Amino acid sequence: MLNKFNIWLLSSLIISIGVLIPIITVFFSFFEDTSNYYQILKDTFLLEYIFNSSTLLISVLILTFLIGVTCAYLVSFYKFPLCDFFKWALILSFAVPPYIYAYSLTAFFENYGTAFTILSNLFGEGEYNQYIPKFDGRLGATLSLSFSLYAYVYILTRASFLYQSQNLIDLGRSLGLSKFKSLYSLIIPAARPAIVAGLSLVAMETLAEFGAVDFFSINTLTTGIYNSWITFDDLAFSNRLSFFLLIFIFGCFIIENFSRKKARYHFNSKGGFKQKEKIKLTGKKSFFAFIFCFVIFFLSFLFPLSQMLYWTIKFPENLYDIDIISLTLNTLYLVVLSSSALIIFSLISNYGNRVSKNSFLNFLSTISISGYAIPGVILAVAFITFVAWFDNNIVKQLGFLSIKKFFIGSVLGLVLVYFVRFYSLAFNGIKSGYEKINVSVDESSYLLGYSKKKTFLNIHVPLLRNSLLFVAILVSIEIIRELPITLILRPFNFETFATTAYISASEDLLEAAAVPSLFLILIAAIFIMFTSKYILREK
Repeated sequence: MLNKFNIWLLSSLIISIGVLIPIITVFFSFFEDTSNYYQILKDTFLLEYIFNSSTLLISVLILTFLIGVTCAYLVSFYKFPLCDFFKWALILSFAVPPYIYAYSLTAFFENYGTAFTILSNLFGEGEYNQYIPKFDGRLGATLSLSFSLYAYVYILTRASFLYQSQNLIDLGRSLGLSKFKSLYSLIIPAARPAIVAGLSLVAMETLAEFGAVDFFSINTLTTGIYNSWITFDDLAFSNRLSFFLLIFIFGCFIIENFSRKKARYHFNSKGGFKQKEKIKLTGKKSFFAFIFCFVIFFLSFLFPLSQMLYWTIKFPENLYDIDIISLTLNTLYLVVLSSSALIIFSLISNYGNRVSKNSFLNFLSTISISGYAIPGVILAVAFITFVAWFDNNIVKQLGFLSIKKFFIGSVLGLVLVYFVRFYSLAFNGIKSGYEKINVSVDESSYLLGYSKKKTFLNIHVPLLRNSLLFVAILVSIEIIRELPITLILRPFNFETFATTAYISASEDLLEAAAVPSLFLILIAAIFIMFTSKYILREK
């Protein structure tokens, strides 16, 4: 008979294995037979998919590095007008998914779009279209992704800059280095782990992006995966493309790890850590620092928000054509169900790791949180593949009714794939909270006669309430923004703000996409402002 200790261990094992199933499915599905479409695509567009994915990735990484590191450097080391405002305002770009930014970019600069209207009102009628730049194709996708994702680099780099010692800055001065030379010779190299972590997240999101690249008609591996299943009904080939994309993602991280070798990034000083003081900028330097941060804030958040608000006001009939209440309830329904499941099972898994101290369980937990690195479209296809295999080879062989309808095209299926996709966020968020609870607390609890269950419920959960709130809000933001998983697995006639905006845009009804996009941005922005005190804390 299992004792209570083993129940926690077994529960954690089951959760970790369950999260791993779709990930393992992708690798095993590589060996399945595919249709003739595979050979056709291999001879025609496969290289184009790989080339477009690679060039888009490199372009976005360069631009997010420049924007994210520069903003983090300015708000961390200098004082200038509205510096404290920009510190949190620059993370509001998270509220604008790349596909909504793509809609805004196109709407503003297209022929007879918003830019044309502004110029006509200011200077009268004229042929302005020939002077208005067009941001479409790969350039449009690069800008949309970069201004939506740079905050990953900004947040992590700012945190690293915040804890850099004044000794490091003084070293640059003693060596006679200018501020710019100190930045790229000392400060940025010392912050490399944080910068790489931010760029890694940007890389994952770029390779996983579907809405923006599909809107700009760019053939990437992600759109290839979606089209091979939806258009050509070839699930096996979707999995094969998924395998290629996973190898591509893991290859990037392996190359980066080898490039670091045994490099060290901490600064040793006999004098200990010395808190740095921000330098107050004056004159032109203060003006340029303010302008740079304002331009980034405007382009990344105010621009798409204003465009969607403008269209909503200009075409008020679109506000009445969609059921705002239904979309809100559907979105919040998915948020509450998924967040609750993630928090409960991540708590159990973390506590199982804590009390069992089992090396195999720790290994499984480490592997299971890799789901966040896998694009949503891959997880959705892998989930459908596994359910179909399990239904055909297990359920029907035992004489039971088909289970496909319970998992495919249902809220249950959506929640399960959300769980795999965002398990990493929940697990690591709760784990960071657990690391602050000393093991002696557990030992004292056991001495007082508390069982492991009572220790977990009465002591750990209350102590973790801030971490749980942070995880709940973080997961909620991701679910509100998530498009491909919801698009593929949602029940019939079940729409969210994200899917409604995408469907309208895919039908060239950008004005109709404004209302759901506006509500999505506003709801996500509210959640982000709640999390800002955790993300930007300086202690």
